[in-house]
Amino acid sequence: MKRLFLLPLLTMLLALVSTTGTARALPALNDDTIVVRLPNQATMTLYVKDRAQLRELRNYKLDSLMLLLDTYIAQAEKASKSATSEQVTMEFYPAKDQPGKRVPEQIRITMHNDQNPGQPARKGERVDVSVGRVFGVTVEENSAGGDDRVSVRVGSSAKSDSIRTAERKAKAEERANRAVSSSFTIDLGLNALTDKQQDMSGTSLDLRPWGSRYISFNWLYDIRIGAKGSPLYLRTGPELAFNNYMLDNNRRFVNQNGATTLELPTEAGRNYEKSKLAVSTINLPLMVALSFRDDKGRDSFRMGAGGFVGYRLGSHTKLKYEEDGNTKKDKDRGSYNLEDFQYGLQGTIGVRGIDLFAKYNLNNLFQNNRGPQAQTISFGFTLLN
Repeated sequence: MKRLFLLPLLTMLLALVSTTGTARALPALNDDTIVVRLPNQATMTLYVKDRAQLRELRNYKLDSLMLLLDTYIAQAEKASKSATSEQVTMEFYPAKDQPGKRVPEQIRITMHNDQNPGQPARKGERVDVSVGRVFGVTVEENSAGGDDRVSVRVGSSAKSDSIRTAERKAKAEERANRAVSSSFTIDLGLNALTDKQQDMSGTSLDLRPWGSRYISFNWLYDIRIGAKGSPLYLRTGPELAFNNYMLDNNRRFVNQNGATTLELPTEAGRNYEKSKLAVSTINLPLMVALSFRDDKGRDSFRMGAGGFVGYRLGSHTKLKYEEDGNTKKDKDRGSYNLEDFQYGLQGTIGVRGIDLFAKYNLNNLFQNNRGPQAQTISFGFTLLN
């Protein structure tokens, strides 16, 4: 392999980034391709995300990088000669060997052997060099019919982990420094009842746990408290919530004599597949929240606690059952003596991308002496925006 040919070409190519030299850059073939024709008729092709990415190479000591590549390519070439496989990959970590210096954290060299022992030589061999973490560049050398070709690819992977971390930190700091920031979230969970009391017919309000679902769409605003970068926020914003209460024990909600009671079906042998009360409300929470980030600028831990008030927008009951071999669905809209206003406590806690919530209604679901007495607890997880 012509390692001595590869090294000067790489040096000249990377030098073109910071000097004009005598090389001539042809018009780009497309948005991410730059063709460079050197005076010795060698043609080099660079694949980059944009020209700004090409100019990033000015920030690095290219001579030192070339010396590193020369040393590591020589080691990889020596190892490939004794290998029986068609491909040999070696990884080097110069940042560990030279702490404190601006060198790549990782260099991966892959030798592609197109020639098998004991067989005539084929068209040539190829070496791939990937320089990562500080910036990435992939070098390919092909030898075929006496013509050598070197391609340098600088793609989106060229952005180092340190650059990504810096950008993430900058965005996190920019969010943290905003006086007010907004977000959209969705809460998904279940409803349960506590402090249950029997209604006037002596029946308690029992729910099917998995059928009593809760969902809300939340447009939240975080108002920072304190100086820039403070993790303390005041959180508020409208929430559109839907509570479903799925009855158990083959009961249904019935309005009679100005009160809501739980009754069995009047038809002999009828079993309700579903018997539920659905309530939609508009809520306004007010919470104090803390949000912390790790050293890479990512959300790590957050929590919040406070209260909420709400108003009932609508409600209806729904029955599903079989009759004469047909599925019937009865839907009846009405207030069912539900409390129009509600209030309570709520809290959230989150780690990384997982957030949990819980809400507890301090007032009863139904009006006093006009329906089953119980208070609602909603809990589940939050889908972040």
